[in-house]
Parts: sequence; C-alpha cells; structure tokens
Amino acid sequence: MSKVTVLGSGQWGSTMAQVLSDAGNHVLMWGRNQGVVDEINTSHTNTKYLDKNVLPAGLRATSDIKEAFDYSSIYVLAIPAQSLRENLNLWRPLAAQNALYISTLKGIELSTQQRMSQIIEDVMATRNVAIITGPNLAYELILRHPAGAVVAAHTTIVAEKVVKLFATPYYRVYTSTDILGCEFAGAIKSIIALAVGMSIGMGYGENTQAMVITRGLNEVARLTAAHGADPLSAAGLAGMGDLVASCGSPLSRNRTFGEVLGRSGSMAVAREQVAKTVEGVASSSAVVQIARSVGIEVPVIEAVADVCAGTLSPMQAFDRLMEITTRSENFIK
Repeated sequence: MSKVTVLGSGQWGSTMAQVLSDAGNHVLMWGRNQGVVDEINTSHTNTKYLDKNVLPAGLRATSDIKEAFDYSSIYVLAIPAQSLRENLNLWRPLAAQNALYISTLKGIELSTQQRMSQIIEDVMATRNVAIITGPNLAYELILRHPAGAVVAAHTTIVAEKVVKLFATPYYRVYTSTDILGCEFAGAIKSIIALAVGMSIGMGYGENTQAMVITRGLNEVARLTAAHGADPLSAAGLAGMGDLVASCGSPLSRNRTFGEVLGRSGSMAVAREQVAKTVEGVASSSAVVQIARSVGIEVPVIEAVADVCAGTLSPMQAFDRLMEITTRSENFIK
C-alpha cells in the first residue's frame, strides 16, 4: 500500500482516485470546490461530475493544498492541461523532496508547445515523472468496466512502480519508456476526435468517420516518428486505443464538442453547450506549430485548428480536406 495524493477533484481526478483506492492505496484527493470536497467526505459521491456513482468509503478529500502535499510524496495530476504550469509554480514550495509526479493530462501547452511531462520537469526540476494514458472514458471506468492503459516513464523501474499503484482487477496497465510517443498520441487523439465529432454533427456517416480516424492516426504516427518516438506507441493503447475510444464514444467530450460545433457551425454555441474542459481545442494550434517545425503535413489537425480559430467553418474544413491532392496512402512527409 502507498499513500497517494490526487490533485484535481473533477470527473477524471475522482475516477483516478477510485482506481488508486481500489488498488489498495490510501488516497487523498485535493479540490478547490469546498462543496465537492464536503460531499466526497460525507456522502462518498461527486454528483457534479459523476452523477450518483459511489466512491470508495476510504477515499478522502481536502481543499487545503498544503495538507494535500504533506500527505504523500506521490502526486497524481488531474487538472486542466493549460493550467498546469501556473499551478505547479504555486505548488513548488510545498512539494516533497524526490517526489514522484504522475501526469494524467492529455494536451500540449499553447504558449510553449511543450508536453505535460516537460512542464513538470522544467518547473519542478525533476526527472521523476511518469504519465498514464490510454482509452479510458471516465463514465465507464467509474463503473469498473474492464479497461487498459499504459504508463510511460524514463525508466522501466519507475513505470513498473506506477503500474503497481494503479493495478486492479478491472484496470490492466502496461509499461513503456516512450514518454514522448505516448504523450503526443494522447494529445493528438483529442484533435482527431473533434474532427470526427464535426463530421457527425454535419450528418456524415461512418465512411467519413473511418476516413478521418485512419488519416488522423496516420498524422499521429508520422508526427511522433519525426520526433524519434517508438512507432509502436501510435499502434498501442496510447495511440490507436485512445483514438478509437475518443472518436467512437458519445462519452468523449472532444467528440461531443465537435458534434455541437459541426451541427451549429459556432464555437460560441459549442462552448456554451459543452461546459467542460476540451483539450483538443486548446492543443490544436500548438500541435500544428510542432508539425510545421519538423516539416510534417497534418491536414486533419490543421483543419480542426482553423475551425477552432474561427477562420474556417466545419463545412469549409471538410471541403478543404477532400480537395487535397492524393498520393500513396503511406506517404511520409
């Protein structure tokens, strides 16, 4: 058993806290919303994010950030990706020496084009960092439906340590040392899910969805390979697995946002109707910049970024995609 602090009490933070608790750990969850914290401690529910699902009785929550950091030296990050750097800068004086940081975030920082693990390493001055990623929809995982994930770290020793923290009968976790490939794949799949959602919102069928998913996976594979990542990461749980779940399920907030966007043609309407963090929107322009820096063509990602920026409508974006000159399906550039 280990003592673990989960930083974030939203839908995903609460789900990760349940998994960690089910794995036999002592878990303290931190959140800003005192009402949510009180509900978790008294009723063992988080109805704002998880409806009536009951959390483990031993799971505790706090709104005191110092208490959260003092509780353990294992910190699981489950906050919005674009706020990570700001929060870490505030939290740095509270962190334990030689702490282990586990990122569950899927995104690219807009201002720097850095991955989440890079931000943690920069701000906290550590290499003791791991990520956990894969096809994990919170509403299914909270019901303890069988699921898989991959933990990536700089060393197999650290990855295996994190696997033990999360391993439960319903959550099968694998190891990897390809942080870059797994993290890129997790961030980019959100953007592809937006494109799939837009196609559904515009009334297109499964042929269109299949085209977007497979061409999107091609962009994931080429972009990660250009940075020296393991090509198998794009075909594994972090890549293809997460892409299938995010694009295929109405539980995916990125796909849901894309559906509203495709149906309404309006970012304002989509933001109003999907009042949750949608990492694909924030990450799309950053990923385009990363792709251009290494000379990789990513037309699907670029189309989504332009729609999110308001320079294209969803219909114009798909018209543009269909006008691109075709070449070998596996063309690499």
